[in-house]
Parts: sequence; C-alpha cells; structure tokens
Amino acid sequence: MLVPRHGSDDLGQQAEATISFLRYSLTLRYRAADEGPMSERLEVAREELRHINIGEARESLRFEHSTSWRASVVAGRRAGGAFLSTEGDSGDRVVKLHQDKAGGRPRALLARNLPRTVLSSANAVESPTALLARREMQSWRLLQLEPSALRASDSFSAPTRIGKDGSHLAATLYHLATLENGHRVTPIDEPAVYSRVANRLAELVEDVRRVTVDKDERRELLTLQVLDRDHRMHAARALSDGTLRFLALAILELDPEAQGLLCFEEPENGIHPQRIPIMLQLLNDLCVDVQEPVGTDNPLRQVIINTHSPGVVAAVNDDDLLLAEPCEVVLSGARTSAIRFAWLDDTWRAKARSEERPIARGHLIAYLNPLATHQANDAHAALSGQSQSKKRRVIDRTDLQMMLPNFLVRE
Repeated sequence: MLVPRHGSDDLGQQAEATISFLRYSLTLRYRAADEGPMSERLEVAREELRHINIGEARESLRFEHSTSWRASVVAGRRAGGAFLSTEGDSGDRVVKLHQDKAGGRPRALLARNLPRTVLSSANAVESPTALLARREMQSWRLLQLEPSALRASDSFSAPTRIGKDGSHLAATLYHLATLENGHRVTPIDEPAVYSRVANRLAELVEDVRRVTVDKDERRELLTLQVLDRDHRMHAARALSDGTLRFLALAILELDPEAQGLLCFEEPENGIHPQRIPIMLQLLNDLCVDVQEPVGTDNPLRQVIINTHSPGVVAAVNDDDLLLAEPCEVVLSGARTSAIRFAWLDDTWRAKARSEERPIARGHLIAYLNPLATHQANDAHAALSGQSQSKKRRVIDRTDLQMMLPNFLVRE
C-alpha cells in the first residue's frame, strides 16, 4: 500500500512516514477452548510491516504508470529492517514493533496474549510509519449508499464529507462550492462547482439544467436541489435512487479530501442498462490518473467495485477485471471452500504472474451471453422430445432478433 507521508495519532501528535510504500501481512489463528470456554478465540499468529524502497517500486507496481506518478507517491528511504516483525514459534511467538530511528529498542509483545494487532496500537512517537499505515487502512471505505440518507437535508453544522451511507450530500456539495484554494469565496463564485456536478448528472439524466444547494437560514438547513429543463425545482427527496447514487459519486470526484480506497457494491443498481458506460466512466474518473503526478487535482484514490451485471463486465477495461471463482483448498489437512480471483490473459496481471492460470475464455463468454445457455437448453429439450413452453419470450420476437448481434440469436 501507498501511505500518506504526514498525519497524526489519536493524541494529536504529528507523524511523518520514513517511507511511503509498505507491505503489511497478518496471519490469524484459531485457538481452541483448551483453557476453559472463554479461551476460545482468534489470535495473531504473524504480523509484519515491511518497506519497499524506491528502487524496488517499479517491480512491485506492475500496472502501466508514468515515472512522474511513481515519484509523487513513493518517497523516503529506510536502511534497516521491518517496522513490524514476528519471531519465535508456537506459544513463544513474539511480535516486535521497531522504531523508525536506527538503534532504538523494539517493543516486544507475546503474540498469544495480544487482544488486537500491534499495528492498531502504533503512535507517532514510537513508530510514525506504522501509525500512518494504520491511518491509511482506517481511511478505506465501503460505500453502501442508502436512499434515505441520500435524500436527507443537512444542518449547517453537519460534516462536510459524504458518509458511508451517502449522508451529508448537501453539506459536502455546499462546502466544495464555497471553497477555493482552501478559502471561502463569495456566493457569486459558487456556480462553477454546481455546474460541474450538473454537467455530470446531465450525462445520465438529460432533463437536468442545474444542481444547487438551498440554504434555509431560518431552519438552518441545506437541501440539495435539481432544476429540470422546464424550470421545475426538485429536492433530493424527489429524485430516483439511481440519480442520487450517481450524484454522490459525482460530488466525491470533486472532493480532493476523498482519498484512499473506495469500495462500491453493484454501482449499476437503479441505472438504466444504456447508461452503464456513463456510470463506469465516472467511476474511472474517480480513480487516480497514474500517468500524472498526484496533487489536489489528482488525489490518490483507488476504486474497487463488485457486480453481477454482464453489462458492467462487458464495458469495463479488461486490465481491471477480476473474476471470483469458488475453489477448494487444503488447510491443516482438511479440505475447505475458498474464493480464487482470476484475470484475463494478456493483461498486466497475467504478465506479472505468468505461473498462474488466467480466466478461460469460454467461462467469460458464457457469463457475458447468458441467453446462449437458455438457447442451448431449448435445443436440448427439442432434440430429446421434451415439451417446451408455448409462451413467447421477448428474445423470440423476430423483429427484435433482426436488431441483435448474430451470437445472441438462436439459429
């Protein structure tokens, strides 16, 4: 992971990372109730935090990127060993937290007695780099946008950052619209930000003319509003779920403080299939541009989405696609189910990990064209003499079949 160079701990003490490119690994172990019913729990088996020097960064960042981008995110140097290491075996395992400064005495903790990870207790004085690794992981967010939260108005004192559920949409947009280079601006300058959000939304909903935030001085409320082409004003509570989800992402894109990892579940929900490429373009624009240096206009952001939609899979960049496949693994001599992530051939992951098998093309084609499976079942039923439904499906209409690609039409 790439961590911020500066931050602060829980007591407000300032920290500066020795190096910004780190690899954290954690192994958990199940401990049976051999010392009474209350002793059954998970425990830390191994915990490590190691640095990746500038000279090794290119080998670790296998995807295509510019030298200027890499130089803007990988900084610092460390000559010593790990920031966190584990020594010993079985019940004598010890996790050591090493100081950033050379020569400092590490803090050693018996692994079996740890109530949580050592990283979670790092502070700015003892190990600032470990602290900033902790801060980075704390910033990772899973966005579960709830319609009720997206529609809600905000008080004047509400947080100016969109919540995990999509709350504080109006407060965040108003905050961004009235700031310029970190300073408050006059209301006459606000439309620049509102126009950018409106232009984004108009790509999804053609009827949009303007997006604003109504400031109710008497009730001290901020309400997001959308003006349509007929000059009718619609408050957030009257907008569709899909429109509000898109609005939340459009506002996030403009927020330079929205950094780190953003996880988003099924972004196609509430979006017309024809508009899926527009949603994907917005998600792509949310990500850091790895061809340009990181800055206020190119914040360090990564986006991970999951989807069950063939429409999303068909439109996403093939370098970005991972397919989750169920598989069996052997752990401690026992077979158990797990998930394997696979990728397409001739992508950066396939080139970087050539020893592992990519996705079988036939597997992906079957997913992209689910109708083919139904057509094959129909053909099998006809050959075996089984009765078929007399109801005509949409795909069976000859007038529609003429407009579909050949591979979708039953021969």
